[in-house]
Amino acid sequence: MHSEVEVFAETLDRLRLDVNKALESLIQDELNLGAGEVAREAGRMLNAGGKRLRPILFMLAYRLAGGDNDEHAMPLALAFELIHTATLVHDDINDEAEQRRGIPTIHATSGQAKAVIAGDWLFVQGFGLGGRYSAQIVDIIARCCANIAVSEFHQLDHVLNLATTPEDYFSIVKGKTAGPFAAGCQAAGLIAGLSESQALGLERFGMELGIAFQLVDDLLDLRGDERMGKPRGADVHEGKMTLPLIHALTLSHGPHRQRLSELIEDFSDDDFDELMALLDRSTSMEYAELLVRTHIERARAELEVFPESDAKRLMLHITEYVMNRHV
Repeated sequence: MHSEVEVFAETLDRLRLDVNKALESLIQDELNLGAGEVAREAGRMLNAGGKRLRPILFMLAYRLAGGDNDEHAMPLALAFELIHTATLVHDDINDEAEQRRGIPTIHATSGQAKAVIAGDWLFVQGFGLGGRYSAQIVDIIARCCANIAVSEFHQLDHVLNLATTPEDYFSIVKGKTAGPFAAGCQAAGLIAGLSESQALGLERFGMELGIAFQLVDDLLDLRGDERMGKPRGADVHEGKMTLPLIHALTLSHGPHRQRLSELIEDFSDDDFDELMALLDRSTSMEYAELLVRTHIERARAELEVFPESDAKRLMLHITEYVMNRHV
């Protein structure tokens, strides 16, 4: 007898395999059409791994909403994965990152100009898939991408900005990280036949889960985790004002705040122990963990209106996974 956890894991693995096969097929089709180097480089990044959390989640949201034909939902799931990868390619250029998911970034191997074009190519491929649906779905995808761009601008304005507020932080997260979770879940519900108001429940679920996901990323960046596919403290080195840093700056005073400010503005790996001691002093990591649990609970509450199903249980299982990644 398989345990429930094992059955869940097998189902998620099957979905991940289906997504990976579809992505590999897409890249191969483009290569057959003569796309050449841009498809190879984009495909190298696209197929470099990752848990495929977003497309799996959107396939499950489709099933939760009563959808019974995975082939109808797969282009939507792939569209968001392609767009997500496009943003990573462009982010890596801005951050001057040498690696992503343990392999060299496109700009590191082929130069910045080709990396920009590869990211654009991935965006176009994503929109091509999303465009197979109704104007309503295309509008959701377009608004999601526009919000990513707005939030990227906002984040760049707040690099090394010690006056960044929690409101600034959450505004950026909702547009950049949580927004695609929300849009994908909402769109999946709509193509499965939900009413607009019912689909908004899935949109809220995705938003809450996405916020929790980003908060966990903040924690993992500071604690160090090989699953991140980037070195420990990358966000601090890049001057990104993550919530633990914002919280610690808010609660620290006098020499402690002065020292914390100096560490953030001129950070080196040798400063990690001192930085973590200052974060511990203001219980900023614990504060972020508390918010993770709060947003996960809100996400779960949005699923209560849906009838019991394997898809619902798997989505709840994913919320558990997101919450426990930092443990």
